[in-house]
Amino acid sequence: MRIIVSTDNVNKLREIRELLGDDVELLTKSDAGYGDVHPIEDGETLEENALIKVESIEGDEGDVVIGDDTGLFVNALDGRPGVHSARYAGEEHDDAANRALLLKEMEDTIDRSAYFKTVIAVKRGDAVYTVEGVCPGQILMGEKGENGFGYDPLFVPEGYDETFAEMTEEEKNKISHRGRALRAFIDSLELK
Repeated sequence: MRIIVSTDNVNKLREIRELLGDDVELLTKSDAGYGDVHPIEDGETLEENALIKVESIEGDEGDVVIGDDTGLFVNALDGRPGVHSARYAGEEHDDAANRALLLKEMEDTIDRSAYFKTVIAVKRGDAVYTVEGVCPGQILMGEKGENGFGYDPLFVPEGYDETFAEMTEEEKNKISHRGRALRAFIDSLELK
């Protein structure tokens, strides 16, 4: 089975490959010949953005196309950055700037609760559907750890003492929002 991932983000692809293993052929959109396709993620929800990512990629017969969108939802900030997580500090998608803005906005905040949510849109033949994964946790007062990307150095998952950035890839994938969404995707392949 070939799975085309509507991304060229190497960090996302690495996490996906770690979970799917070698049983499937995993291609980026560029690998599949869609490198010039740049969907505009202007949806108001993660679900809408994930669906936008799979709309313009057809693939070959039998291919499965997936696109995902992820957001960090902070309760004290009324769910921000949410669907705008990647562009929170501007269109540059600058992880460090996004983290700095989040910490600034939460300077005097006592409630540090938040959750990550990933929605994966799946296109398999004529069927299009979504699956999701959620990981609750807390936002730290400062960054810890060198692994991961995005908000990982600030986020401690519920029931753990380490940030995602302090965990190994394997540890993170067992509990992360993307890991949970990918396991739901893998389960769905048996059902659809």
